[in-house]
Amino acid sequence: MILVGGENLIDFVQDTDAGGLPRYVANPGGSPYNVAMALGRQEVPVGYLTPISSDSLGDLMAARLVDSGVHLLGRRAPEPSSLAVVSLTDGVASYGFYREETAERQITKAALTAPAEATAFHIGSLALTGGADADLWEAFWEEIRTAGRFTSLDPNVRAAFIKDRAAYLDRITRMAAGADLLKLSDEDLEYLYPDMDQAAGLAALHGLNPDALTVLTKGDAGAEAWLGEHCVTAPAGHADPFADTVGAGDTFAGTLLAELHVRGRMKAGGTKDLNANDIKTLLETAARAAAINCTRSGCNPPTRAELHTGADTSSA
Repeated sequence: MILVGGENLIDFVQDTDAGGLPRYVANPGGSPYNVAMALGRQEVPVGYLTPISSDSLGDLMAARLVDSGVHLLGRRAPEPSSLAVVSLTDGVASYGFYREETAERQITKAALTAPAEATAFHIGSLALTGGADADLWEAFWEEIRTAGRFTSLDPNVRAAFIKDRAAYLDRITRMAAGADLLKLSDEDLEYLYPDMDQAAGLAALHGLNPDALTVLTKGDAGAEAWLGEHCVTAPAGHADPFADTVGAGDTFAGTLLAELHVRGRMKAGGTKDLNANDIKTLLETAARAAAINCTRSGCNPPTRAELHTGADTSSA
C-alpha cells in the first residue's frame, strides 16, 4: 500500500459566467488528495492518512476517494472542510485558500501510524508550509524513510501560505535529500532557487540526492527527469478538448507512483537503477494521464483502463 498524507479541500472552480458574474462548481481537491485519487483509479493499493471533515463537503470528499478505490485511514473530524477558490484565465488555474482551524489540519502523532502493508509515503503542498501539522508530517516522513520504505515528495509550492520562507526551504531541502521520487513544477523550482536559471536550479536540487528520480514538469514544454547521470525529456501530452489544468500535476505525480509500483520499485532506493528508457516511459505515461485529466473540468484523473487501453471512461 502507498500511503498519502496532506490536505484535502473543496475546489470552487470557475465554470461559466452568469449575468457577468463568475459561477463556481464545487470539486473535491487538494494536491495530495488528488494524488491518492489518481493512484486509486489506477488500481494501486493506496491509503489516505489525513482527517476529513464530517460536514457535508467532507462527505463529498470521502465518497469521491472511496469511489476511486482509496482506503480512508484518517478520522472524520468535526472541524469544517478547507476551501480553495480556483479562478481560470484561458483554462490556467490560480488559487486562493482558506484552511485555518479546519479538519485536514487536525493531525496527531498517535494517528500517524504506518500499516504493516505500507511500502511508500507521498506528501507535499500546503501540508508542509508551516504549523504543528507540518512538523508532524515531516516527522512521519522521516519515520517512513528510516524504516526503509519508499518516499515521494511534491512541494507544489503555495507561496501565499509560507510565512517563514527560510524555515520552509530548510524543510523542503531536508526532505528532498531523503526522497526516492521528487516531482516539482517549473514554478516550484523558481521559488526554491530564485537566483538561478532553470538548469542551474534543477542541478542544485538533483545534487541533494543523485540517486533520487527528480522530475520537473514544464507545462506545454513537457517534462524533464534527472537520475544519476541520466537526463531524460518527454513532450507534454495532448489534451483535446482542453478544459483546464486543475489537478494535472497531481495526476502526473500519482501516475509516476503507480507505474513505479507496477515495476516493483516501492522500497528505499527503488529508483536509483532505472535506465533512460525506463524513465522516458514513466514520463510519457504520466504526461498522457495528465493530458486526459486536462480534458475535464477540475481534477478527474483517468482510470487504469482508460490510460492503458484507451477505454472510454470520460464520465469517471
